[in-house]
Amino acid sequence: MFSFTFFLRRLTCSLFFLLFLPASPVMAEFSQEESAATYKQLEIFSNVLSILQDNYVEEIDTKEVLNGAIRGLLFSLDPHSSYMPPENFKNLQEETRGSFSGIGIEVTIKNDLLTVVSPIADTPADQAGLKANDTIIEIDGANTKDMGPYEAIKKLRGPAGTEITLSIHREGWDNLKVITLKREIIPLQSVKAEFISPGFAYTRITNFQSHTTSDFKSKLNELKGKHRLNGLILDLRNNPGGLLHQAISIADIFLNKGTIVYTKGRRKDQNNRYIAHVNGEKRMYPLVILVNEGSASASEIVAGAIQAHKRGIIVGTRTFGKGSVQTIIPLPDGAGLRMTTAKYYTPDDRSIQALGITPDVEIPFIACLQPEEPQSKRKLIKEVDLDNHLPGSQTEKETDKERDAVKLKERLRTDNQLRSAYNILKSLNLFYEFKETAK
Repeated sequence: MFSFTFFLRRLTCSLFFLLFLPASPVMAEFSQEESAATYKQLEIFSNVLSILQDNYVEEIDTKEVLNGAIRGLLFSLDPHSSYMPPENFKNLQEETRGSFSGIGIEVTIKNDLLTVVSPIADTPADQAGLKANDTIIEIDGANTKDMGPYEAIKKLRGPAGTEITLSIHREGWDNLKVITLKREIIPLQSVKAEFISPGFAYTRITNFQSHTTSDFKSKLNELKGKHRLNGLILDLRNNPGGLLHQAISIADIFLNKGTIVYTKGRRKDQNNRYIAHVNGEKRMYPLVILVNEGSASASEIVAGAIQAHKRGIIVGTRTFGKGSVQTIIPLPDGAGLRMTTAKYYTPDDRSIQALGITPDVEIPFIACLQPEEPQSKRKLIKEVDLDNHLPGSQTEKETDKERDAVKLKERLRTDNQLRSAYNILKSLNLFYEFKETAK
């Protein structure tokens, strides 16, 4: 997904913040008692391994056993620390390069269960209706209990066109739901932007990649070339995260000063503060950010910064609550060590870990589709439906406006959170206009 620089390059990937440190970090100091206890346990481990090598019913693969021990060591710490064998580490490096083959889903371990963080928009997982906090009980019949996230990702991915069967549980369901999905090439085009109505823009970031900020700025410039921006909606729903520096630079677009986010760990070099810069362009139009339980990690950084500085209104439901920082250290054999080293905090000193961002306006998503009309209901005939009707004086431009209005009405009808965000945005714009007029 991106080319790794193995020294001092701070990034996050997908759900996790990946901070690159030197391959030989400074070792922590231990007391004599701690060192003695550690060596005692290592001696026990060595004895157990020796006994297994000599007496186990079948000859064991020592390298695989040791890799399993390392995985177990890290998995016992927290859900986000892990050992990545060379193949998995290579996949991690490839993710931000543009695409991968799978079903388009981000997962983590939550309460010892393999849990969906969020489906990526417009992917097989999204189209099948998977949601944040769904638990995956089985993958192709294999129970996911004690399965780490990278082992699960390896099973979820595969050649495009192949099928995978998942057993899903969701809160409120009495039984598991079994769904079969077909893997596809998942393009990671992270930015979408359009006018939802004249002057009011709708933008969406599906994840934070190495080119997200530049793409976002380009989209904004395209929109400004078409119409004056009177307000903007930034949709971060079901955005599982991504690169840390990209989340910071997206927030920086809308902020001119102050802290965006800061991290705190046990070591001083894990304590960092990221500050907003004065922007050359004024982007002080009203801003509404949409979030939900699938908004995680880097998405929470953006929402938390905007909320703390009162730069915009956060609308939706409470976010996922992934507020820890992972450090990736490349290992000599091509493997990677990922460990949690810090937590991140919003500018107003809130830790989001396991808490998430609470929206300013909480609105649960409700499917607002109207029931289909009965076939017996006769369609009302209008003048325009009659043969040889006299043409009206309406211009093509006016017709396009009507068509756009119908499209907007349908979109807002089926997405109550977007509808609320749009109404808030229009209200903020009116307030800004009244304020400017009163000067």
